[in-house]
Amino acid sequence: MRNALAHAGKTLRRMVSAAIGAVFVQDTAEAARTQWRTVADQLRGKFPKLGTLMDDAEHDVLAFMAFPKAHWPQIYSTNPLERLNAEIRRRTNVVGIFPNDAAITRLVGAMMLEQNDEWSLNRRYKQREGLQSLCDTALTRLSAVAR
Repeated sequence: MRNALAHAGKTLRRMVSAAIGAVFVQDTAEAARTQWRTVADQLRGKFPKLGTLMDDAEHDVLAFMAFPKAHWPQIYSTNPLERLNAEIRRRTNVVGIFPNDAAITRLVGAMMLEQNDEWSLNRRYKQREGLQSLCDTALTRLSAVAR
């Protein structure tokens, strides 16, 4: 959205934002794609670069709609990433100055491993059973201990 608004004039940013936002309230992927093309065509007259940007970005922006609708909010939300970045920022601010690049890598790497373990074991963002509808393979359970 930020890239799109950079191509709009300051006075028309709200209108452009509302027009693009209308795409994301559509119930089906096909309706969203149709709305996306309509908005792109409407904006192309005043903002040719924005129309081109929208044409190029359609597939990437609407890719989340290939998943079941129940998963859409979790896919297009950046909240988990923002929380992780805030936690990294908080912990690195406590340290202040790092002696070398390896120290930064160790701290951030340890935090990423911690987050990975937390999300994979305790607090799954998407339940494995819910994602099962997306693939043809049977659900398999792996033992926690390698044998």
